[in-house]
Amino acid sequence: MSGLACAGAAIAILILLSWPLIFNNKFYITIGTMVVLSAIGATSLNLIIRTGHVSLAHAAFMGVAAYTCVLLQMRLGVPFWLAMVAGCLASGLLALILGPIVLRLTGKYFVLVTFLVGEIIRMIFVEWQSLTGGANGIQNIPPGLDIMKTPTGFYYLALGAAVVCVGIAWRILSSEIGRAMDSVREAEKLAECSGIPVIKLKITIFVISCTLVGVYGILQTYLLQFIDPSAFNMEASLNLVVMNVLGGMYYLLGPVLGSTFLAALPELLRGYVDLQRVIFGVILIVVMAALPGGIIGLMEALRRLIQKLTAGKTS
Repeated sequence: MSGLACAGAAIAILILLSWPLIFNNKFYITIGTMVVLSAIGATSLNLIIRTGHVSLAHAAFMGVAAYTCVLLQMRLGVPFWLAMVAGCLASGLLALILGPIVLRLTGKYFVLVTFLVGEIIRMIFVEWQSLTGGANGIQNIPPGLDIMKTPTGFYYLALGAAVVCVGIAWRILSSEIGRAMDSVREAEKLAECSGIPVIKLKITIFVISCTLVGVYGILQTYLLQFIDPSAFNMEASLNLVVMNVLGGMYYLLGPVLGSTFLAALPELLRGYVDLQRVIFGVILIVVMAALPGGIIGLMEALRRLIQKLTAGKTS
């Protein structure tokens, strides 16, 4: 890592740690919480994207974890931490069941099937009224932990969860597994001929990704103290995809930066609701047309340009 990157990382960490102190206001602290939680969801999806797939069912797996955790705690009295682990495991188990089926598909077929899977799961949430509350959802969800009772406490809990989840993703992507994922994405047949167990690798990453996004779904639900099926629709999955595209799909920091933009901007533009989608659409078109590497790709291009100019002056 270069000195500039280290300095940037140190500044980012300092800002994150001091955010509730800099902006001692419930509204801005809550925005910070939403940003770090969105980073968990976008980063978890990035693992799937790095294997060459784009899933539109990711929000549905969030819902499986969130409903499982809420129902275990509210109806059976299970402690929050155990309910949270059970929710994430439920999401991972569903991914383990569906993975061997859907991950044999590629391209648009995978996207379409995951869209259908997501809609089926969402309709189960809607129709199973006796368990999930149907379209009305479940309201007045009590804080699972004492730290959740204050905006600042919840922020630091979410930040800790984000550090753990992003750290897991970083460890995977920086290992031999990460290099295998890149080779599968770039040339799946060649990777398979080289001895990489492609399907097994994809299933493993799919399960890990869906388990991690469960953390996002659970903490978001307890932040809002409300859960209903509309929070886990296709639009929610698409937002996670857009976060990756904006930040840079093939860089770990990409989804983190993308989540900062997409989670914070709607809250800051609440007075311009009618223009939000127009603004998002224009930005997305510009990024996809002119910046295929996203924000991180632009930063890398600028860094290389600066290095080239510096080398030209010294030579």
